[in-house]
Amino acid sequence: MNTPSLENLLASAGDPVAMLRNSQLGAYVYPVVPSEFSNWRDEQRAWRETAVLFDQSHHMAELTAKGPDALKLMSYCTINSFNNFAPGKAKQMVPCSHEGFVIGDGILFYLAKDELLFVGRAPAVNWLQFQAETGGFKVEVIRDDRSPSHPRGKAVTRRHYRFQIQGPNAAQVLNKLNGGPVPDIKFFNFDTINIKGRKVRALRHGMAGAPGLEIWGPYPEGDEIREAIVEAGRDFGLVQVGSRAYASNTLESGWIPSPLPAVYTGASMKKYREWLPAAGYEGTGSIGGSFVSSNIEDYYLTPYELGYGPFVKFDHDFIGRTALEKKAQQSHRKKVTFEWHGEDLARIYASLFMPGTENYKYFDIPIANYASSSYDKVTKGGKCVGLSMFGGYSFNERCGLSLGVVDPGINVGEMLTLTWGEEGGGTKKTTV
Repeated sequence: MNTPSLENLLASAGDPVAMLRNSQLGAYVYPVVPSEFSNWRDEQRAWRETAVLFDQSHHMAELTAKGPDALKLMSYCTINSFNNFAPGKAKQMVPCSHEGFVIGDGILFYLAKDELLFVGRAPAVNWLQFQAETGGFKVEVIRDDRSPSHPRGKAVTRRHYRFQIQGPNAAQVLNKLNGGPVPDIKFFNFDTINIKGRKVRALRHGMAGAPGLEIWGPYPEGDEIREAIVEAGRDFGLVQVGSRAYASNTLESGWIPSPLPAVYTGASMKKYREWLPAAGYEGTGSIGGSFVSSNIEDYYLTPYELGYGPFVKFDHDFIGRTALEKKAQQSHRKKVTFEWHGEDLARIYASLFMPGTENYKYFDIPIANYASSSYDKVTKGGKCVGLSMFGGYSFNERCGLSLGVVDPGINVGEMLTLTWGEEGGGTKKTTV
């Protein structure tokens, strides 16, 4: 029996927006890592004040491409230029659909000649695998999916452990681990450092407003490396960050993690939808929030809207190039941070303690997302001027924050109205 495809599912559902808004997927889980090591407020404070250890070993998928066409495959699948890209370098890679809308993003590591590693969420990994299998490229791909959200007591293994040491004291922790000053690694380059007598690969970048390193290696060595990091960090205030606080660091660094992958429409994407399983991310994922449109394409975003405009380089042939050459001449919505009014959030919480009155949709902290892809309506004078797409609370800022996009005419400091909740008492999502 043939496995049902996403195309089969969409044909039977009829309305992709209704299908995704009423998904029964449940809450997004950052798997395996404990919810809190201390408490999420102190864990947030530590990436501003001392140092943190992020365990990223479980929530992302990986795709390794090996072979003479590995670089050609990756170049064809992204807006980024590959000029001067060489082993020892990495980049934030943004694959798009044939119509120039974002499918996802992730980090691409140039490990060695004819070997590259992509780390990101499932939609982008799915797209890369499809192109590798159907595009006539001379490559071998190795896929390692994210850990199960609910392991139910079963052992979890990955190909790699992946840790980040970030924060103002990160350099001191890393120097102690290394037994001396670590190499001067340039931004988005990687080298090796020494930990417990092992040569460990380390990428230079930052996720918490201060420089740090991301390190990775064979998964069986992960526990030993983690213990060494924790021990080296004791004198420098290093705090392990749990899964509850982890995702909230993006509220301060400005990365929108999960736009809806732009795969549900268009003849150019039909073969891909026929390749994707109905039970995969794209078929079971969810849309949440107060923005409702009958047109699924109103949920798609371009690289320009998500702040990736500087990445778009027309110096190579890539999927979506023709469409993006046209979009480049147009005006674009822009990525922004929304600061929520404290009194409004207080009203949301007050409604929990007032029997007989309407309770408002719960605002969970530190992350208040109820779907794979969040879209709350932002208006000015009754007109929709933007979307809030990833929200929560920062103890460092002592306020609610969300990331999203607004029309080009909206300026920093303007007062806008965000509609919180879902109409009619909520969709059938289990999270609402």
